[in-house]
Amino acid sequence: MTIEGHRFYPGDLAAPRQVLMLADEYRRAAETLLPTGRRGKPLSRAPYRLVAIQAVELYLNAFMLVRGYGPPKLRALHHNMAPRALFARTSGLGLRKATIKHLHELSETREYLVSRYGPERCGSLSQLNRLGATLNEVAEKVTAVVDRQSI
Repeated sequence: MTIEGHRFYPGDLAAPRQVLMLADEYRRAAETLLPTGRRGKPLSRAPYRLVAIQAVELYLNAFMLVRGYGPPKLRALHHNMAPRALFARTSGLGLRKATIKHLHELSETREYLVSRYGPERCGSLSQLNRLGATLNEVAEKVTAVVDRQSI
């Protein structure tokens, strides 16, 4: 969208709390989708993976916004979790080493894109319990930071 020659993007004016609330909705959606997956059918888990990864990305975006990272710079990251993990680690989010490692693995394996477009590779992605643990830890720690910042 443009107004008087200026281009605006969805989310440019969103406050960290609003991004956090959107992440919470994606997290709830992921939790709803998880039981719909079927044992031995990796493709049936793809919707959960996609929504869970989207929630993680939004939580990390909310954290980065609270710490002064601008929306244009966030957009430039696309769905790459590695720079988000680095920022989280160096900006005091306090994620466990296993979670930081998993965020890097999500980038290396391009799990977000594979979940969306790669049915032939869906059986080689991160374990569901690892993805759930990453989602829960990131959600809890980012929520605490955003809540403190909003006081």
